[in-house]
Amino acid sequence: MGRGTSLQRRSTLALLFTFAACTASAAPRVVELPGKSPLVTLRIVFTTGAASDPADKPGLAHLTGEMLGDGGTKSLTYKQIVDAMYPMATSVRVYSDKEMTTFVGETHRDNLDKFYGLMRQMILEPGWRADDFARIRDDSLNALRVSLRGNNDEELGKEELYNVIYRGHPYGHEDLGTASALQKMTIADLQDFYKQHYTQANLIIGIAGGYPPEFLARVRRDFAALPEGTVDRFDRLPAPPRIGHNRVTLVEKDTRSVAWSLGFPIDVKRGDPDYPALLVMTSWFGQHRQGGRLFVRMREARGLNYGDYDYIEYFPRGMARLEPQPNLARQQQIFQIWIRPVEPPNAVFSLRLAMYELDRLVKNGIPAEDFEKTRSFLSKYVNVLTKTKASELGYAIDSLYYGIPNYTEYIKTSLAKLTPADVNAAIRKHIRATDLEIVGVAKDTDAIRSALLGEAPTPPAYNSAKPQEIMDEDKIVERFPLHLRTEDVTVVPVETVFEN
Repeated sequence: MGRGTSLQRRSTLALLFTFAACTASAAPRVVELPGKSPLVTLRIVFTTGAASDPADKPGLAHLTGEMLGDGGTKSLTYKQIVDAMYPMATSVRVYSDKEMTTFVGETHRDNLDKFYGLMRQMILEPGWRADDFARIRDDSLNALRVSLRGNNDEELGKEELYNVIYRGHPYGHEDLGTASALQKMTIADLQDFYKQHYTQANLIIGIAGGYPPEFLARVRRDFAALPEGTVDRFDRLPAPPRIGHNRVTLVEKDTRSVAWSLGFPIDVKRGDPDYPALLVMTSWFGQHRQGGRLFVRMREARGLNYGDYDYIEYFPRGMARLEPQPNLARQQQIFQIWIRPVEPPNAVFSLRLAMYELDRLVKNGIPAEDFEKTRSFLSKYVNVLTKTKASELGYAIDSLYYGIPNYTEYIKTSLAKLTPADVNAAIRKHIRATDLEIVGVAKDTDAIRSALLGEAPTPPAYNSAKPQEIMDEDKIVERFPLHLRTEDVTVVPVETVFEN
Protein backbone atom coordinates (compact mmCIF):
# COMPACT_ATOMS: atom_id res chain seq x y z
CA MET A 1 0.00 0.00 0.00
CA GLY A 2 1.39 3.42 -0.95
CA ARG A 3 2.28 6.09 1.59
CA GLY A 4 -0.41 8.46 0.24
CA THR A 5 -3.13 5.86 0.75
CA SER A 6 -1.93 5.19 4.28
CA LEU A 7 -1.95 8.90 5.13
CA GLN A 8 -5.42 9.30 3.66
CA ARG A 9 -6.67 6.40 5.78
CA ARG A 10 -5.17 7.89 8.96
CA SER A 11 -6.71 11.26 8.08
CA THR A 12 -10.11 9.65 7.58
CA LEU A 13 -9.86 7.79 10.88
CA ALA A 14 -8.87 10.99 12.67
CA LEU A 15 -11.84 12.80 11.17
CA LEU A 16 -14.21 10.00 12.12
CA PHE A 17 -12.86 10.16 15.67
CA THR A 18 -13.57 13.89 15.70
CA PHE A 19 -17.14 13.22 14.50
CA ALA A 20 -17.68 10.70 17.29
CA ALA A 21 -16.26 13.03 19.92
CA CYS A 22 -18.37 15.94 18.68
CA THR A 23 -21.65 14.07 18.66
CA ALA A 24 -21.01 12.68 22.14
CA SER A 25 -19.86 15.88 23.86
CA ALA A 26 -21.22 19.31 24.58
CA ALA A 27 -21.00 22.24 22.18
CA PRO A 28 -19.08 23.72 20.57
CA ARG A 29 -18.47 21.06 17.98
CA VAL A 30 -15.08 20.96 16.27
CA VAL A 31 -13.94 19.55 12.94
CA GLU A 32 -10.20 19.61 12.41
CA LEU A 33 -8.10 18.50 9.45
CA PRO A 34 -4.46 19.01 10.43
CA GLY A 35 -1.92 18.87 7.63
CA LYS A 36 1.40 20.17 6.39
CA SER A 37 0.10 22.96 4.19
CA PRO A 38 1.38 26.43 5.14
CA LEU A 39 -2.18 27.69 4.58
CA VAL A 40 -4.60 27.56 7.48
CA THR A 41 -8.34 27.64 6.82
CA LEU A 42 -10.89 28.60 9.43
CA ARG A 43 -14.61 27.94 8.98
CA ILE A 44 -16.74 29.25 11.80
CA VAL A 45 -20.27 27.96 11.20
CA PHE A 46 -23.37 28.83 13.19
CA THR A 47 -26.27 26.49 12.57
CA THR A 48 -28.78 29.28 12.22
CA GLY A 49 -30.08 31.08 9.19
CA ALA A 50 -33.13 32.28 7.30
CA ALA A 51 -35.29 29.47 8.70
CA SER A 52 -34.78 31.09 12.12
CA ASP A 53 -35.95 34.51 10.95
CA PRO A 54 -38.96 35.85 12.86
CA ALA A 55 -42.04 35.77 10.64
CA ASP A 56 -42.17 39.57 10.49
CA LYS A 57 -38.43 40.02 9.91
CA PRO A 58 -37.37 37.93 6.89
CA GLY A 59 -33.70 38.56 6.16
CA LEU A 60 -32.67 39.17 9.77
CA ALA A 61 -30.26 36.20 9.91
CA HIS A 62 -28.57 37.28 6.68
CA LEU A 63 -28.27 40.91 7.76
CA THR A 64 -26.85 39.88 11.14
CA GLY A 65 -24.20 37.71 9.51
CA GLU A 66 -23.27 40.48 7.08
CA MET A 67 -22.99 42.96 9.97
CA LEU A 68 -20.36 40.73 11.54
CA GLY A 69 -18.51 39.80 8.37
CA ASP A 70 -18.57 43.21 6.68
CA GLY A 71 -18.67 45.57 9.64
CA GLY A 72 -16.30 46.87 12.25
CA THR A 73 -15.56 45.62 15.74
CA LYS A 74 -15.72 47.39 19.09
CA SER A 75 -12.14 48.62 18.67
CA LEU A 76 -11.67 48.69 14.87
CA THR A 77 -13.62 50.29 12.06
CA TYR A 78 -14.41 48.26 8.96
CA LYS A 79 -11.78 50.24 7.01
CA GLN A 80 -9.16 49.47 9.62
CA ILE A 81 -9.93 45.77 9.34
CA VAL A 82 -9.67 45.85 5.55
CA ASP A 83 -6.40 47.78 5.75
CA ALA A 84 -4.97 45.32 8.27
CA MET A 85 -5.88 42.30 6.13
CA TYR A 86 -4.65 43.76 2.85
CA PRO A 87 -0.93 43.07 3.43
CA MET A 88 -1.83 39.48 4.34
CA ALA A 89 -3.77 39.10 1.04
CA THR A 90 -6.76 37.71 2.88
CA SER A 91 -10.25 38.52 4.10
CA VAL A 92 -13.19 37.06 5.99
CA ARG A 93 -16.06 35.93 3.76
CA VAL A 94 -19.54 35.42 5.13
CA TYR A 95 -22.55 33.75 3.56
CA SER A 96 -25.80 32.47 4.99
CA ASP A 97 -28.56 30.09 4.01
CA LYS A 98 -31.62 28.56 5.63
CA GLU A 99 -29.84 26.67 8.41
CA MET A 100 -26.21 27.83 8.37
CA THR A 101 -24.26 31.08 8.58
CA THR A 102 -20.63 30.60 7.65
CA PHE A 103 -17.52 32.74 8.18
CA VAL A 104 -14.52 31.64 6.13
CA GLY A 105 -10.94 32.85 6.37
CA GLU A 106 -7.65 31.54 5.03
CA THR A 107 -4.15 32.78 5.71
CA HIS A 108 -0.51 31.73 5.77
CA ARG A 109 0.45 30.26 9.12
CA ASP A 110 3.08 33.03 9.56
CA ASN A 111 0.15 35.49 9.73
CA LEU A 112 -2.20 33.23 11.67
CA ASP A 113 -2.05 35.04 15.02
CA LYS A 114 -2.69 38.45 13.48
CA PHE A 115 -5.39 37.23 11.12
CA TYR A 116 -7.21 35.19 13.73
CA GLY A 117 -7.11 38.13 16.13
CA LEU A 118 -9.09 40.15 13.59
CA MET A 119 -11.51 37.35 12.69
CA ARG A 120 -12.14 36.62 16.37
CA GLN A 121 -13.03 40.25 17.06
CA MET A 122 -15.36 40.41 14.07
CA ILE A 123 -17.45 37.50 15.29
CA LEU A 124 -17.17 37.88 19.07
CA GLU A 125 -16.89 41.68 19.45
CA PRO A 126 -19.02 43.29 16.72
CA GLY A 127 -19.10 47.08 16.70
CA TRP A 128 -22.75 47.57 15.71
CA ARG A 129 -21.96 50.95 14.13
CA ALA A 130 -24.79 52.91 12.52
CA ASP A 131 -22.79 53.67 9.37
CA ASP A 132 -21.95 49.97 8.87
CA PHE A 133 -25.60 49.05 9.36
CA ALA A 134 -26.81 51.60 6.81
CA ARG A 135 -24.22 50.44 4.25
CA ILE A 136 -24.91 46.75 4.75
CA ARG A 137 -28.67 47.15 4.66
CA ASP A 138 -28.38 49.16 1.43
CA ASP A 139 -26.17 46.41 0.01
CA SER A 140 -28.83 43.82 0.82
CA LEU A 141 -31.57 45.91 -0.76
CA ASN A 142 -29.46 46.36 -3.89
CA ALA A 143 -28.71 42.64 -3.96
CA LEU A 144 -32.45 41.93 -3.96
CA ARG A 145 -33.71 44.63 -6.29
CA VAL A 146 -30.77 45.14 -8.65
CA SER A 147 -28.46 42.12 -8.66
CA LEU A 148 -31.08 39.38 -8.27
CA ARG A 149 -34.35 40.85 -9.48
CA GLY A 150 -32.98 43.25 -12.07
CA ASN A 151 -29.87 41.63 -13.52
CA ASN A 152 -30.11 37.86 -13.07
CA ASP A 153 -33.18 36.20 -14.59
CA GLU A 154 -31.81 32.70 -13.99
CA GLU A 155 -31.16 33.05 -10.26
CA LEU A 156 -34.37 35.05 -9.94
CA GLY A 157 -36.38 32.13 -11.31
CA LYS A 158 -34.55 29.57 -9.18
CA GLU A 159 -35.01 31.54 -5.97
CA GLU A 160 -38.67 32.32 -6.67
CA LEU A 161 -39.25 28.59 -7.20
CA TYR A 162 -38.22 27.97 -3.59
CA ASN A 163 -40.53 30.76 -2.44
CA VAL A 164 -43.58 29.27 -4.14
CA ILE A 165 -42.78 25.70 -3.11
CA TYR A 166 -42.38 26.73 0.53
CA ARG A 167 -45.28 29.18 0.85
CA GLY A 168 -46.03 29.74 4.54
CA HIS A 169 -43.02 27.62 5.58
CA PRO A 170 -39.87 28.82 7.43
CA TYR A 171 -38.00 28.30 4.12
CA GLY A 172 -40.59 30.41 2.28
CA HIS A 173 -38.63 33.61 1.76
CA GLU A 174 -35.43 34.62 0.03
CA ASP A 175 -32.41 34.38 2.37
CA LEU A 176 -31.76 38.09 1.82
CA GLY A 177 -35.27 38.75 3.10
CA THR A 178 -37.82 41.12 1.64
CA ALA A 179 -37.26 44.74 0.78
CA SER A 180 -40.04 46.01 3.03
CA ALA A 181 -38.76 44.03 6.04
CA LEU A 182 -35.15 45.13 5.51
CA GLN A 183 -36.20 48.77 5.45
CA LYS A 184 -37.84 48.41 8.88
CA MET A 185 -35.00 46.57 10.62
CA THR A 186 -32.88 48.21 13.29
CA ILE A 187 -29.53 47.54 14.88
CA ALA A 188 -31.42 46.40 17.97
CA ASP A 189 -33.09 43.66 15.88
CA LEU A 190 -29.68 42.39 14.79
CA GLN A 191 -28.32 42.50 18.33
CA ASP A 192 -31.27 40.49 19.62
CA PHE A 193 -30.82 37.85 16.89
CA TYR A 194 -27.09 37.68 17.64
CA LYS A 195 -27.69 37.14 21.38
CA GLN A 196 -30.26 34.43 20.77
CA HIS A 197 -28.65 32.44 17.95
CA TYR A 198 -24.88 33.06 18.04
CA THR A 199 -24.33 30.55 20.80
CA GLN A 200 -22.07 27.64 21.62
CA ALA A 201 -24.96 25.27 20.99
CA ASN A 202 -25.14 26.46 17.35
CA LEU A 203 -21.37 26.69 16.85
CA ILE A 204 -19.16 24.46 14.70
CA ILE A 205 -15.46 25.35 14.62
CA GLY A 206 -13.66 24.09 11.53
CA ILE A 207 -9.90 24.30 11.06
CA ALA A 208 -7.57 22.80 8.45
CA GLY A 209 -3.93 23.08 7.43
CA GLY A 210 -0.60 23.48 9.18
CA TYR A 211 -1.69 25.24 12.34
CA PRO A 212 0.25 24.89 15.64
CA PRO A 213 -1.07 22.17 17.98
CA GLU A 214 -1.94 24.69 20.70
CA PHE A 215 -3.88 26.99 18.33
CA LEU A 216 -7.14 25.05 18.44
CA ALA A 217 -7.22 25.24 22.22
CA ARG A 218 -6.96 29.02 21.92
CA VAL A 219 -9.90 29.14 19.53
CA ARG A 220 -11.97 26.97 21.86
CA ARG A 221 -11.23 29.25 24.82
CA ASP A 222 -12.10 32.38 22.87
CA PHE A 223 -15.45 31.11 21.57
CA ALA A 224 -16.37 29.81 25.02
CA ALA A 225 -17.23 33.47 25.68
CA LEU A 226 -20.45 32.93 23.70
CA PRO A 227 -23.55 32.04 25.70
CA GLU A 228 -24.33 28.34 25.86
CA GLY A 229 -27.77 28.80 24.30
CA THR A 230 -29.98 26.14 22.75
CA VAL A 231 -29.78 24.48 19.35
CA ASP A 232 -31.87 25.83 16.48
CA ARG A 233 -33.94 22.71 15.70
CA PHE A 234 -34.51 22.37 11.97
CA ASP A 235 -35.32 18.65 12.16
CA ARG A 236 -38.74 19.70 13.46
CA LEU A 237 -39.68 21.89 10.51
CA PRO A 238 -43.18 21.39 9.13
CA ALA A 239 -43.62 19.58 5.85
CA PRO A 240 -43.85 21.89 2.83
CA PRO A 241 -47.33 22.53 1.45
CA ARG A 242 -48.73 19.81 -0.78
CA ILE A 243 -48.70 20.53 -4.51
CA GLY A 244 -51.90 19.01 -5.87
CA HIS A 245 -51.62 20.11 -9.50
CA ASN A 246 -49.12 21.55 -11.96
CA ARG A 247 -48.85 25.28 -11.24
CA VAL A 248 -47.03 28.04 -13.12
CA THR A 249 -45.86 31.41 -11.83
CA LEU A 250 -44.82 33.79 -14.61
CA VAL A 251 -42.65 36.68 -13.48
CA GLU A 252 -43.26 39.48 -15.92
CA LYS A 253 -40.07 41.34 -16.73
CA ASP A 254 -38.64 43.31 -19.65
CA THR A 255 -36.10 40.71 -20.74
CA ARG A 256 -34.97 39.18 -24.02
CA SER A 257 -35.32 35.48 -23.15
CA VAL A 258 -37.31 33.10 -20.97
CA ALA A 259 -35.82 31.32 -17.94
CA TRP A 260 -37.59 28.27 -16.48
CA SER A 261 -37.22 26.53 -13.13
CA LEU A 262 -39.46 23.68 -12.03
CA GLY A 263 -39.57 21.20 -9.21
CA PHE A 264 -41.14 19.81 -6.05
CA PRO A 265 -40.07 18.82 -2.51
CA ILE A 266 -38.33 15.50 -1.87
CA ASP A 267 -37.96 13.77 1.48
CA VAL A 268 -34.34 12.74 0.85
CA LYS A 269 -31.15 14.33 2.11
CA ARG A 270 -27.58 13.20 2.76
CA GLY A 271 -27.55 10.16 5.00
CA ASP A 272 -30.94 8.89 3.88
CA PRO A 273 -30.95 5.41 2.30
CA ASP A 274 -31.96 6.61 -1.18
CA TYR A 275 -29.63 9.61 -1.36
CA PRO A 276 -26.81 7.81 -3.24
CA ALA A 277 -29.30 6.35 -5.74
CA LEU A 278 -30.81 9.78 -6.43
CA LEU A 279 -27.29 11.17 -6.80
CA VAL A 280 -26.73 8.71 -9.64
CA MET A 281 -30.08 9.67 -11.13
CA THR A 282 -29.40 13.40 -11.05
CA SER A 283 -25.92 12.92 -12.49
CA TRP A 284 -27.24 10.90 -15.43
CA PHE A 285 -30.22 13.15 -16.03
CA GLY A 286 -28.64 16.58 -15.64
CA GLN A 287 -25.31 16.87 -13.80
CA HIS A 288 -24.40 20.55 -13.46
CA ARG A 289 -22.09 21.58 -16.32
CA GLN A 290 -21.43 17.94 -17.26
CA GLY A 291 -23.82 17.19 -20.11
CA GLY A 292 -26.50 14.84 -18.83
CA ARG A 293 -29.58 13.59 -20.63
CA LEU A 294 -31.37 16.99 -20.47
CA PHE A 295 -28.34 18.78 -21.87
CA VAL A 296 -27.94 16.28 -24.71
CA ARG A 297 -31.57 16.36 -25.79
CA MET A 298 -32.18 20.08 -25.36
CA ARG A 299 -28.89 21.75 -26.25
CA GLU A 300 -26.81 19.28 -28.23
CA ALA A 301 -29.59 17.76 -30.29
CA ARG A 302 -31.73 20.88 -30.71
CA GLY A 303 -29.63 23.94 -29.86
CA LEU A 304 -32.42 25.41 -27.75
CA ASN A 305 -30.31 27.10 -25.08
CA TYR A 306 -27.05 27.10 -23.16
CA GLY A 307 -27.61 24.44 -20.55
CA ASP A 308 -30.18 22.25 -18.78
CA TYR A 309 -29.52 20.69 -15.38
CA ASP A 310 -31.20 19.07 -12.40
CA TYR A 311 -30.48 19.04 -8.67
CA ILE A 312 -31.49 17.24 -5.48
CA GLU A 313 -29.74 19.80 -3.25
CA TYR A 314 -29.76 23.58 -3.13
CA PHE A 315 -27.24 24.92 -5.67
CA PRO A 316 -27.20 28.73 -5.83
CA ARG A 317 -24.98 30.84 -8.08
CA GLY A 318 -24.89 28.12 -10.71
CA MET A 319 -23.97 30.59 -13.43
CA ALA A 320 -20.63 31.26 -11.73
CA ARG A 321 -19.82 27.95 -10.05
CA LEU A 322 -18.75 24.62 -11.51
CA GLU A 323 -19.20 22.73 -8.23
CA PRO A 324 -21.64 23.21 -5.36
CA GLN A 325 -20.61 25.25 -2.35
CA PRO A 326 -20.36 23.55 1.06
CA ASN A 327 -22.13 24.71 4.23
CA LEU A 328 -25.53 25.14 2.64
CA ALA A 329 -26.91 22.11 4.46
CA ARG A 330 -30.68 21.75 4.69
CA GLN A 331 -32.95 19.28 6.41
CA GLN A 332 -35.42 19.60 3.53
CA GLN A 333 -34.55 19.62 -0.18
CA ILE A 334 -36.32 19.82 -3.53
CA PHE A 335 -35.84 18.16 -6.90
CA GLN A 336 -35.30 20.95 -9.40
CA ILE A 337 -34.78 21.33 -13.14
CA TRP A 338 -33.06 24.49 -14.34
CA ILE A 339 -33.60 25.44 -17.99
CA ARG A 340 -31.16 28.20 -18.84
CA PRO A 341 -32.88 30.95 -20.88
CA VAL A 342 -34.39 30.18 -24.25
CA GLU A 343 -35.66 32.47 -26.99
CA PRO A 344 -39.37 33.33 -26.56
CA PRO A 345 -40.56 31.40 -29.68
CA ASN A 346 -39.18 28.21 -28.10
CA ALA A 347 -40.20 28.91 -24.51
CA VAL A 348 -43.24 26.67 -24.19
CA PHE A 349 -41.73 23.92 -26.34
CA SER A 350 -38.64 23.88 -24.10
CA LEU A 351 -40.78 23.53 -21.00
CA ARG A 352 -42.72 20.71 -22.63
CA LEU A 353 -39.50 18.98 -23.64
CA ALA A 354 -38.12 19.11 -20.08
CA MET A 355 -41.39 17.70 -18.72
CA TYR A 356 -41.43 15.05 -21.46
CA GLU A 357 -37.92 13.94 -20.51
CA LEU A 358 -38.85 13.95 -16.83
CA ASP A 359 -41.85 11.76 -17.62
CA ARG A 360 -39.60 9.33 -19.50
CA LEU A 361 -37.17 9.24 -16.57
CA VAL A 362 -39.94 8.32 -14.14
CA LYS A 363 -41.41 5.67 -16.43
CA ASN A 364 -38.21 4.12 -17.78
CA GLY A 365 -35.52 4.89 -15.21
CA ILE A 366 -31.86 4.93 -16.16
CA PRO A 367 -30.73 2.54 -18.91
CA ALA A 368 -28.69 -0.30 -17.47
CA GLU A 369 -25.86 0.39 -19.92
CA ASP A 370 -25.49 3.96 -18.55
CA PHE A 371 -25.53 3.03 -14.88
CA GLU A 372 -21.93 1.85 -14.59
CA LYS A 373 -20.57 4.83 -16.50
CA THR A 374 -22.46 7.26 -14.28
CA ARG A 375 -21.43 5.50 -11.09
CA SER A 376 -17.80 5.52 -12.19
CA PHE A 377 -17.98 9.25 -12.95
CA LEU A 378 -19.44 10.06 -9.53
CA SER A 379 -16.80 7.98 -7.76
CA LYS A 380 -14.18 10.30 -9.26
CA TYR A 381 -16.23 13.50 -9.10
CA VAL A 382 -16.42 13.42 -5.30
CA ASN A 383 -12.64 13.88 -5.27
CA VAL A 384 -13.10 17.11 -7.25
CA LEU A 385 -15.52 18.42 -4.64
CA THR A 386 -12.91 18.05 -1.88
CA LYS A 387 -9.78 18.81 -3.90
CA THR A 388 -8.55 21.51 -1.49
CA LYS A 389 -8.26 21.48 2.28
CA ALA A 390 -10.68 24.39 2.41
CA SER A 391 -13.38 22.52 0.48
CA GLU A 392 -12.64 19.27 2.33
CA LEU A 393 -13.18 21.12 5.58
CA GLY A 394 -16.49 22.51 4.35
CA TYR A 395 -17.74 19.06 3.40
CA ALA A 396 -16.54 17.61 6.70
CA ILE A 397 -18.63 20.18 8.57
CA ASP A 398 -21.65 19.29 6.45
CA SER A 399 -21.08 15.61 7.18
CA LEU A 400 -21.05 16.35 10.89
CA TYR A 401 -24.30 18.27 10.52
CA TYR A 402 -26.00 15.47 8.59
CA GLY A 403 -24.59 12.77 10.87
CA ILE A 404 -22.72 10.88 8.13
CA PRO A 405 -19.07 9.79 7.79
CA ASN A 406 -16.46 11.55 5.67
CA TYR A 407 -18.34 12.62 2.53
CA THR A 408 -15.94 11.10 0.01
CA GLU A 409 -15.88 7.73 1.73
CA TYR A 410 -19.64 7.84 2.31
CA ILE A 411 -20.35 8.38 -1.38
CA LYS A 412 -17.80 5.88 -2.69
CA THR A 413 -18.87 3.16 -0.28
CA SER A 414 -22.54 3.74 -1.04
CA LEU A 415 -22.01 3.79 -4.80
CA ALA A 416 -20.13 0.51 -4.69
CA LYS A 417 -23.22 -1.21 -3.27
CA LEU A 418 -25.75 0.24 -5.71
CA THR A 419 -27.43 -1.60 -8.55
CA PRO A 420 -29.45 -0.21 -11.48
CA ALA A 421 -32.55 -1.64 -9.81
CA ASP A 422 -31.80 0.38 -6.66
CA VAL A 423 -31.57 3.61 -8.64
CA ASN A 424 -34.73 3.02 -10.62
CA ALA A 425 -36.65 2.04 -7.49
CA ALA A 426 -35.57 5.30 -5.84
CA ILE A 427 -36.69 7.24 -8.92
CA ARG A 428 -40.13 5.63 -8.82
CA LYS A 429 -40.40 6.35 -5.10
CA HIS A 430 -39.27 9.98 -4.98
CA ILE A 431 -39.43 11.54 -8.46
CA ARG A 432 -42.57 12.49 -10.33
CA ALA A 433 -43.55 14.24 -13.55
CA THR A 434 -46.80 15.71 -12.20
CA ASP A 435 -47.77 18.12 -9.42
CA LEU A 436 -44.93 20.50 -10.23
CA GLU A 437 -44.28 24.09 -9.32
CA ILE A 438 -43.00 25.95 -12.40
CA VAL A 439 -41.54 29.44 -12.50
CA GLY A 440 -40.83 31.37 -15.68
CA VAL A 441 -39.21 34.78 -16.08
CA ALA A 442 -40.36 36.38 -19.32
CA LYS A 443 -41.46 39.56 -21.06
CA ASP A 444 -44.56 38.64 -23.05
CA THR A 445 -46.32 36.71 -20.32
CA ASP A 446 -49.76 37.07 -21.94
CA ALA A 447 -48.61 35.14 -25.02
CA ILE A 448 -46.86 32.49 -22.93
CA ARG A 449 -49.87 32.09 -20.66
CA SER A 450 -52.17 31.65 -23.68
CA ALA A 451 -49.83 29.04 -25.16
CA LEU A 452 -49.61 27.16 -21.86
CA LEU A 453 -53.38 27.03 -21.47
CA GLY A 454 -54.29 26.54 -25.12
CA GLU A 455 -54.82 23.29 -26.94
CA ALA A 456 -52.75 24.19 -30.00
CA PRO A 457 -49.32 22.56 -30.41
CA THR A 458 -46.24 24.68 -29.68
CA PRO A 459 -43.63 23.58 -32.26
CA PRO A 460 -40.02 24.77 -31.98
CA ALA A 461 -38.44 27.38 -34.25
CA TYR A 462 -35.03 26.12 -35.37
CA ASN A 463 -32.31 28.02 -37.20
CA SER A 464 -31.09 24.90 -38.98
CA ALA A 465 -32.39 21.52 -40.14
CA LYS A 466 -32.62 18.72 -37.60
CA PRO A 467 -32.40 14.93 -38.06
CA GLN A 468 -35.62 13.11 -38.78
CA GLU A 469 -35.48 11.38 -35.40
CA ILE A 470 -35.60 14.78 -33.71
CA MET A 471 -38.37 16.05 -35.96
CA ASP A 472 -40.47 12.98 -35.24
CA GLU A 473 -39.98 13.34 -31.50
CA ASP A 474 -40.82 17.05 -31.69
CA LYS A 475 -44.28 16.16 -33.01
CA ILE A 476 -44.90 14.33 -29.74
CA VAL A 477 -43.28 16.95 -27.52
CA GLU A 478 -45.13 19.95 -29.00
CA ARG A 479 -48.40 18.39 -27.82
CA PHE A 480 -47.13 16.97 -24.53
CA PRO A 481 -49.91 17.65 -21.98
CA LEU A 482 -49.16 20.27 -19.36
CA HIS A 483 -52.35 19.60 -17.35
CA LEU A 484 -52.85 23.26 -16.48
CA ARG A 485 -56.09 24.90 -15.52
CA THR A 486 -56.75 28.61 -15.89
CA GLU A 487 -56.31 29.16 -12.16
CA ASP A 488 -52.97 27.32 -12.23
CA VAL A 489 -51.13 30.01 -14.22
CA THR A 490 -50.36 33.22 -12.31
CA VAL A 491 -48.59 36.32 -13.59
CA VAL A 492 -46.71 38.55 -11.13
CA PRO A 493 -44.85 41.79 -11.97
CA VAL A 494 -41.14 41.51 -11.25
CA GLU A 495 -41.32 44.64 -9.08
CA THR A 496 -43.39 42.71 -6.53
CA VAL A 497 -41.01 39.75 -6.16
CA PHE A 498 -39.04 39.77 -2.87
CA GLU A 499 -40.74 43.05 -1.98
CA ASN A 500 -43.13 42.04 0.81
